[in-house]
Amino acid sequence: MIAVLIAISFEIFLITNLFTRLNAHAEWINVMTRVLAVILVILIYNENRNAAFKTPWIILIMAVPIFGIIMYLLVGLNAHTYEMKKRYRDIDDRLMPMLERDDDLTQSIKDRDAGAGAICAYLENQAHFPPYKDSGVTYYGDTCDALEAMISDLKTAEHFIFMEYFAIDDKEAWHRIEEILVEKVKAGVEVRVFYDDLGSIGFINTAFSKKLNSLGIKCRVFNPFFPGLNRFLNNRDHRKVTVVDGRVAYTGGYNLADEYFNIERPYRAWKDSGIRITGPAVDSMTIIFLENWNATKKHFEKDKVYDRFLVAEKDESAHGFVLPYADSPMDELQVGEDVYISMLDKADDYVYIMTPYLIITDELRTAIKLAAMRGVDVRIITPGVPDKKMVYSITRSFYHDLCISGVRIYEWRPGFMHGKLMVSDDSLAVCGTINLDYRSLYHHFENAVFFGYCDAVIDAKHDFERTMEECEEVTVDYKVGRKGLLKLPQMFLRLFAELL
Repeated sequence: MIAVLIAISFEIFLITNLFTRLNAHAEWINVMTRVLAVILVILIYNENRNAAFKTPWIILIMAVPIFGIIMYLLVGLNAHTYEMKKRYRDIDDRLMPMLERDDDLTQSIKDRDAGAGAICAYLENQAHFPPYKDSGVTYYGDTCDALEAMISDLKTAEHFIFMEYFAIDDKEAWHRIEEILVEKVKAGVEVRVFYDDLGSIGFINTAFSKKLNSLGIKCRVFNPFFPGLNRFLNNRDHRKVTVVDGRVAYTGGYNLADEYFNIERPYRAWKDSGIRITGPAVDSMTIIFLENWNATKKHFEKDKVYDRFLVAEKDESAHGFVLPYADSPMDELQVGEDVYISMLDKADDYVYIMTPYLIITDELRTAIKLAAMRGVDVRIITPGVPDKKMVYSITRSFYHDLCISGVRIYEWRPGFMHGKLMVSDDSLAVCGTINLDYRSLYHHFENAVFFGYCDAVIDAKHDFERTMEECEEVTVDYKVGRKGLLKLPQMFLRLFAELL
């Protein structure tokens, strides 16, 4: 906000002075400004970035050059400091080789399902997260069930507990967890809690981390928010991870705040989803936690001892495969989006999607439309009650284009639908923290679980079908008639959707 005010003030100052004291120099100042703007526009146009990111900046710079140039240099570059990039690179170079890999498993997945095997190969070769067998996965369509299971597992901890969340609210749900964590600390269990500062800013303040540390719980805050020129500020930790003793791990769409468990109801009912993992795949969840924990600040030498936390054992009752993975804005890959597009491309029968926000790139929109146009039953559930009205309006602005291509859209009428799920063909599913919007796909640290040929896939499908029964289908409304027409405010907001 400070940067915006400075840029606007400078633009007004220049325009005012062009008509007063700088009148004699107005022509060459205007020419120099336009030349600089054109050069910057050419550089932006030739960047290896999504067109949806480049277009709004080009328009803004050409329309109001001074303001546009300043804002692009401060925000649009989204350039991370060399120190942060190097820190993540160094940590990943230490952590990723510690994950066990089984080339025969990837090949066997390819032999069974070429599309699933290709996604596993991409995640292993590019994101460095391998698939696992002998790992169990449980899907929860009710966050209250996920919370109860997680609390039960926390009570069994003997060695360590890791918890990383975008938002924590110091109220009822967290109090139940905190009570267990304090008991475990007294019993000698190492407990680490990690949360995003901006994500939790409406719930807690710095006193919360001080309280936890005073209780013996090691607490760190990701990317603390403060006004100023922080180019890393836009990148938030949206991950949700709990690991207990390296035996069991949890993730999903829910944070540790009362509204996610319908204890409080700011948006009427709340719908979300979660995942429980056992077996060797838990090691990947541990690595995901350790990455951001150690990147938060220059860590102590003792924090660099990682292998003592990678102790997961086989779950002999499991079948199928499980592949936890993470996405980071510190590299040039859009792992979350690539997996979603790949699942859409390989689907034969159906693709069911839950997402709270539907603000998608041209590439993802094309993949959704092409799947529907070749006969795949593509259905998307979005909220019936918004948490952000402006974002909700943009979400609805994408309906018409998808509906005329054969996609069916549903809105969950009981309240806000926050789940992040994609399930296809009774065989594959992805569940985690990754929304179908620019923030999740490009700006945030995220994580998810890709799993296949196990009972959890069918459980996820059944949850989608149950949720769909509580929805109103709006396909026809947005396929024809006035609702399908884009309004001027929606056109404008969609232009700058990548900033929302």
